[in-house]
Amino acid sequence: MFIVIFINKRNILLIILLITICICNSVLPRVGMSNFEKHVRDGRHLSSTGNICACRRLFLWEEAFGESGNRQLDDIKMKNRIKSLALLVNLGIYGVAFPLCAEETTDSKQTAAEETMVVTAAEQNLQAPGVSTITADEIRKRPPARDVSEIIRTMPGVNLTGNSTSGQRGNNRQIDIRGMGPENTLILIDGKPVTSRNSIRLGWRGERDTRGDTSWVPPEMIERIEVIRGPAAARYGNGAAGGVVNIITKKGSNEWHGSWNAYMNAPEHKDEGSTKRTDFSLNGPLGGDFSFRLYGNLDKTQADAWDINQGHQSERTGIYADTLPAGREGVENKNINGVVRWDFAPMQSLEFESGYSRQGNLYAGDTQNTNTNDLVKENYGKETNRLYRNTYSVTWNGGWDNGITTSNWAQYEHTRNSRKGEGLAGGTEGIFNSDKFSDTDLSDVMLHSEISIPFDRWVNQNLTLGSEWNQQRMKDNASNTQTFMGGDIPGVSSTNRSPYSQAEIFSLFAEDNVELTDSTMLTPALRFDHHSIVGNNWSPSLNLSQGLGDDFTLKMGIARAYKAPSLYQTNPNYILYSKGQGCYASATGTGCYMVGNDDLKAETSINKEIGLEFKRDGWLAGVTWFRNDYRDKIEAGYAPLSYTSLGKVKTDIYQWENVPKAVVEGLEGTLNVPVSETVNWTNNITYMLQSKNKETGDRLSIIPEYTLNSTLSWQIYQDVSVQSTFTWYGKQEPKKYNYKGEPVTGSEKNEVSPYSILGLSATWDVTKYVSLTGGVDNVFDKRHWRAGNAQTTGGTTGYMYGAGAETYNESGRTWYMGINTHF
Repeated sequence: MFIVIFINKRNILLIILLITICICNSVLPRVGMSNFEKHVRDGRHLSSTGNICACRRLFLWEEAFGESGNRQLDDIKMKNRIKSLALLVNLGIYGVAFPLCAEETTDSKQTAAEETMVVTAAEQNLQAPGVSTITADEIRKRPPARDVSEIIRTMPGVNLTGNSTSGQRGNNRQIDIRGMGPENTLILIDGKPVTSRNSIRLGWRGERDTRGDTSWVPPEMIERIEVIRGPAAARYGNGAAGGVVNIITKKGSNEWHGSWNAYMNAPEHKDEGSTKRTDFSLNGPLGGDFSFRLYGNLDKTQADAWDINQGHQSERTGIYADTLPAGREGVENKNINGVVRWDFAPMQSLEFESGYSRQGNLYAGDTQNTNTNDLVKENYGKETNRLYRNTYSVTWNGGWDNGITTSNWAQYEHTRNSRKGEGLAGGTEGIFNSDKFSDTDLSDVMLHSEISIPFDRWVNQNLTLGSEWNQQRMKDNASNTQTFMGGDIPGVSSTNRSPYSQAEIFSLFAEDNVELTDSTMLTPALRFDHHSIVGNNWSPSLNLSQGLGDDFTLKMGIARAYKAPSLYQTNPNYILYSKGQGCYASATGTGCYMVGNDDLKAETSINKEIGLEFKRDGWLAGVTWFRNDYRDKIEAGYAPLSYTSLGKVKTDIYQWENVPKAVVEGLEGTLNVPVSETVNWTNNITYMLQSKNKETGDRLSIIPEYTLNSTLSWQIYQDVSVQSTFTWYGKQEPKKYNYKGEPVTGSEKNEVSPYSILGLSATWDVTKYVSLTGGVDNVFDKRHWRAGNAQTTGGTTGYMYGAGAETYNESGRTWYMGINTHF
């Protein structure tokens, strides 16, 4: 009942679903039992090489469902009712299309009952070239300070950037996969999308004042992180054109277990903010078929000193002479999450999950354009914005004796973005104009369903069918308040514009993992999305994995990915104003408006990759070429649609527009070397060949020309290990043109020279239940300072000159220690 309450009375689909479950469970006829146990025993629904699905994760029933998984399959009547119901439910219109797949178990010594398995829906195409996994052990030995984006950035094709090349909010960097930008990176927690950052206003240049969505789970509670790039990510639909990051949390069990962990660091430079973090977890049985898992955490990172970049700022004159570019904001996180699990029948489970998070900043002095306001100085170190995130979900996972598996869930996510009032006009955009807080409320409802059917007609196959329905509703009381300072806009009110916006997406998905031979896997897929504003989108994909002898594998894929416009970009009531500096080649030479456009197209990208991989005796080497032909990227318009006038002054009217063509291309390489039985050396490199807007030739994002990550691990004793990490960033070049379309000049052309970061750490398993990790980041203290925003701003009262690519801070030498305990 709580789902219905939170979703909305108008959403009767869920009510129909609940009624259907009740009726079907009572009246559906019995379906004959099939030979799932034989399928599991002889592996007919799996590949003999473990390749039947491009992404599969099979768990022993005991691992996935706890002790109740050891029951014999004796309750046939109940199971067959559920089976019939699932076939109806999974073909309905209320679910989602994230495919399921299967992976072969290697333990042939267990009995048929012990070998009963169930497929989980976590991610896709884990054997594609554009896929990487970070394990809990890797996180424990290299704990991130602020959030897990710090370790995710060490994967091939991944960097941290802003949403655009503007350098605005330069230290709020998020995950950028293959140069497609943070807005094209979909963040999942346990396979469910996280959308809290969408509650934050989108600026004129496409920036958001956000830290992203990778800090909602404490690092110690993560089982693994899967980073999916390129064609393999396209099946996830809206927002996955660059890639997907799936943060998978640790699961509970039917035995009592708990943990307590703590982490702290100490920067060697006092002007850099330090971090302290503690968290706990507890899980166990509740009696009968019920179990639970609970975790919580508290962490705090101090803001950098207000003058951390003094002496490194770009040239500033007049009213800007005493201003400084801000360092990194501090943040205080509080999270608690609980799951109650009911194993109500063999191979069937229901999970009821609820979570609450509060994330508040500790202000470091940053603004979008300028920071001369008295409120900026007064608020240093204080909390100026807060995010409150509440989630509620119900998940039903099921497996049947014929090998069919299903996953169905409903999630309600509500984010309240509370922040001090900000300007919406010109140089004051993003700067405080009030000490009062105002709220933006974002409600996101997602219904998800999928069914995975193994069969062996002609060849071994695993067919996945699914559907999804997603609704986003936002009430923003602050961002629709810009008055018409440059004259009235026809058809739009200057005041009292509606604070509401909304969009819905309905999706269908089909994928077939076809094992053509023991060494050939072909995976065609098709996804259909209907967006209530921008219309229909078709996303076909085709992936191929071809074994070449015993050691080599050729992998290739092509897919059409897409991203729908944000609620800000399509909202005609969201209006920004500039007196001239923010206007692109304005025909009138005076001010301009930026207006939301409800006639936008969805962004699309044809993603292609070809990779060759070598594996033998622990060695792994591979190279992958990728190219994304990016179309209809949404940016601030270049040509005014019309103009309005206020007396003799004309004001241009711009809209968000689709950029016809852009391209991203590069290479990724991997080399893992088992130096000895106790020493392992892993490496990856990303080299960007091009990333540009084909219309203007300007860069899409500011990322290193190349990035090399290398880790050397040595297990000295059974309970002691050490590792070194090395990252080398290539040259970073700035944007080529300013906001008016003019070539950049002077300090706006500044580049970031190549630099490297070395880290050392050691882990000691003190006892079976306690481990200690200590280390140092940036051993050689290679610091990087922020000089300002990318572009020059100012006028008769003074100038703040552009900084080119020098728009972020890189921390210096930092010592850290962590303790992990469990029982």
